[in-house]
Amino acid sequence: MICTLCPRQCGARRTAEEGNGFCGMPETPVLARAMLHRWEEPCISGANGSGAVFFSGCVLGCIFCQNGKISRERFGKPVSPARLREIFLELANQGAHNINLVSPTPFVPAILEALAEPLPVPVVWNTGGYERVETLRTLEGKVQIWLPDFKYGDNALAKRYSGAGDYFEAAAAAVREMYRQSGDYVLENGLLRQGVVIRHLLLPGGLDNARAVMDYVAETFRPGQVLFSLMSQYTPQPGAAGLLGRRVTRGEYRAALEYMRNVGITEGYCQDSSSAREEYTPAFDLTGV
Repeated sequence: MICTLCPRQCGARRTAEEGNGFCGMPETPVLARAMLHRWEEPCISGANGSGAVFFSGCVLGCIFCQNGKISRERFGKPVSPARLREIFLELANQGAHNINLVSPTPFVPAILEALAEPLPVPVVWNTGGYERVETLRTLEGKVQIWLPDFKYGDNALAKRYSGAGDYFEAAAAAVREMYRQSGDYVLENGLLRQGVVIRHLLLPGGLDNARAVMDYVAETFRPGQVLFSLMSQYTPQPGAAGLLGRRVTRGEYRAALEYMRNVGITEGYCQDSSSAREEYTPAFDLTGV
């Protein structure tokens, strides 16, 4: 295939065995782990856990990524679409409330093949938010829950930290398309059955960036339409320098929470500061693959 799946539209030639595009991935899905994940938002993880399938490679280049082993080092094992579907069903049989596809964008065609028949639980599209609307439209009817990051309201910061100077426009269009497909969020017994949860990871020194994201969400969506998750889990990675070399301060997080309330975002989640710990990152060891 000549790949135009993500906003980079790099036009890379990707075969079943290799790929030379930005993500570095072949057409064949590459997985690092499949597991019951209990550390997502409560409406996603529930009591049993979310059936998280971690894909390797990434369409972003975040220098602060906590999943660097799979995003930058591209560790993982290739699996066929048939095996991918088996993994989905194995997780559902273990009691997963949903099938949570983590950073799946490079593998949309194979995922569509694996989802040709409906699964017994909802499908979650867990993404960095840097998506192409045309690609998202191919997923209509296959994904019930959208879990995008909205990392940046500041494109200069997006370029500096993630190599994506058009991030805001791409993410804004993506979340609108996600909402168009899912409609208003629906909770049943505390679990999300359909809808959009927009995540924002507060970065050290990133209050203005967070405010820009929250402004967009508050101006675009009314109460009852989407959920918003403000995350405080930023953890400095080896070699991090400058602002990224420290954690988010309590004062920064309190200021972000106050702004969130002031702009009228009241439906969603605020992550406890104890989540800024390395052990919340799974071990990528091919378990479940």
